[in-house]
Amino acid sequence: MTDFFNQFMPNVVANWTGDNGMVQGIWQTLYMTFWTTLIGGAIGLALGIALVVYDENGILSNRVVYSILDKIVNVFRSIPFIILLSVVFPITQLLVGTTIGPKGALVPLIIGAAPFYARQVQNTLVQIDPGVIESAEALGYGPWTIITQVYLREGLPDLIRTSVLTIISIIGLTAMAGAVGGGGLGYIAVSKGYQRYQNDITIVATLLILVIVFIIQGIGDLWARKIDHR
Repeated sequence: MTDFFNQFMPNVVANWTGDNGMVQGIWQTLYMTFWTTLIGGAIGLALGIALVVYDENGILSNRVVYSILDKIVNVFRSIPFIILLSVVFPITQLLVGTTIGPKGALVPLIIGAAPFYARQVQNTLVQIDPGVIESAEALGYGPWTIITQVYLREGLPDLIRTSVLTIISIIGLTAMAGAVGGGGLGYIAVSKGYQRYQNDITIVATLLILVIVFIIQGIGDLWARKIDHR
């Protein structure tokens, strides 16, 4: 087996460990994905819920607030991520002290992921039966109770599927961030694979990204089905 890898993937073997090696690239990709999912997901969830409750037919209907939030989400969703990386460089430098590496990629990743997830959350929650919301209001439930006990509980399976979709999109964004110095498997695939004509590195880095995606997709599907059958 060792001879096989040495013969057909010599560059992968040579760059498996060490600085900017494949192992480090895996951890950097997971690092960026985890923190972007955690922080961007929390912001996106809050924005998505706000878009639903402040909508014209929401439980806290407020046209002005909804219009502001809707435009913020639309603006940031419309900016191509590769451009967003450059636009937020000053903010990134101010917040984390660097614009390169996984740490420097977190700010644009979070700004790029949060509005995408917010819109997905909104689209999920607006599908909940209005009759259920009206029943909760008739029983005297307050806004917070309706959000936590009705919106989030009723929409949980679809929210899980939406979250998986967002995480997979984030992995794609980390690869794009890596192409401009963000680190991770995307950086290795481009800087060590594509630019140096080391095709085995490009192929293996791509396969590793696919493995991460398939694992997340599988876990999400299992979790969603389990919740659905409760």
